[in-house]
Amino acid sequence: MHRHDDQTEHLSRLALDYAVERLRLDPPPLDGPRREVDLIQELGPSITTTGLGIDEAFRRYRDVLAPACISIDHPRFLAFVPGAPTEAATIFDLVVSASNIYAGSWLEGAGAVHAENEALSWLASLAGLPASAGGVFVSGGTAGNLSALVAARWSWRHQDPKANAEQRPIILTAPGAHSSVVQAASVMDADVIMIPGGDHGRLTRSGVDMVRDQLSPGERDRAAAVVATAGTTNLGLVDDLEAASELAHDLGVWFHVDGAYGAAALTVSETRPAFAGIENADSFIVDPHKWLFAPFDACALVYRDPRIARAAHTQNAGYLEVLAADHGDPPNPSDLAHHLSRRARGLPLWFSLAVHGTQAYATAVRTTMEVARVAGRLVASAAHLELLCEPELSVLAFRRRGWSATDYEKWCDDLLADGVAFVVPTVLRPGVELPDGTEPDTVLRWCIVNPRTTVDDIIMLIERLAREPRS
Repeated sequence: MHRHDDQTEHLSRLALDYAVERLRLDPPPLDGPRREVDLIQELGPSITTTGLGIDEAFRRYRDVLAPACISIDHPRFLAFVPGAPTEAATIFDLVVSASNIYAGSWLEGAGAVHAENEALSWLASLAGLPASAGGVFVSGGTAGNLSALVAARWSWRHQDPKANAEQRPIILTAPGAHSSVVQAASVMDADVIMIPGGDHGRLTRSGVDMVRDQLSPGERDRAAAVVATAGTTNLGLVDDLEAASELAHDLGVWFHVDGAYGAAALTVSETRPAFAGIENADSFIVDPHKWLFAPFDACALVYRDPRIARAAHTQNAGYLEVLAADHGDPPNPSDLAHHLSRRARGLPLWFSLAVHGTQAYATAVRTTMEVARVAGRLVASAAHLELLCEPELSVLAFRRRGWSATDYEKWCDDLLADGVAFVVPTVLRPGVELPDGTEPDTVLRWCIVNPRTTVDDIIMLIERLAREPRS
């Protein structure tokens, strides 16, 4: 199993041929999920005593398992937040896997960590953070938010160790925040105070002023962080980051910005004013596997002062002492988040940036935003549709007049079954009203982050929305 022999050579050719052919497909097959009972029947027992052999194991993946997975890089994958990795990033991910680099420490992965740090420095500069900022690539936005808030809690506790040692911290955020923020608070045994949201749950200055006036002295003492969102997942809206940063400053607490989806728009100069205030962040995240064209899984977590993150996260053990020695090198990535072992997940982004340059990234993001703006106008002008709000970044939310939640679900199921597109409905948070004053129900949501998504794709979907779903 651990020698490169004729069998390994054969597998190498199978795998490379498959990978290259997959990259050539334009578009790739949309595919779709299968029932477990069908997969069990078609795949058969695959883990056996003597093994299936290379050809049969590969056939079962190619013919049974792979088609049961939706291709997130399909140009009409508009559900959730899709991904569209560049060819360079995808191919280099093969190199990263083949290299088997441990990228948790500078000692073992200095070259990889240096390259990752270059990519992180570029992201920090987009946000206007100082050159001393730094960070680490973690698996996703949930891990990034949790790690940032663990650092925030450490900072709060060390402001007054005696008073804060036994208190539960408080995290302040808005209704539009990603679910992982509340989940992180639960994991950390922290309380959450919701800042009254403005339009569609967005954090606004009026909401900040309201919560500032309502906080009790005890709540002010327990406040550990303010979390704002730069591109809400449901509607793609950017919070008032300046107001949020001022609240954090007034309370003397950590300011974290969740830009997992939306912060990629910092690459576009004309969009930069929407993010005013992010330069005051103590930490922020952005997921390259979303709108910065990297493969899964990669979230960039950036700290204004990595020393605080290092103090909060460094693990101590006898076998780790050799890694703790300070030789003037950058921090170990394992010391900057709630992890130890890690692959060099930032290298595919670094390689693609090195190949194409940052301007190409700005152009690609701008392209998707332009398609979203045109799509918004098309939806608004369609008699059978009602646009919920103008797309601020690249998310469209709207409803089909006269449809129920069941109609949306059937229509989306029809699209996937026909291999046309992957779209799912969403439900807005309670208390957020639609333009006509009614309480929200199920609506459609399209997220455009793939530069191969065209206006023609949008026109075709709008035309299909004029039809009733199949019964």
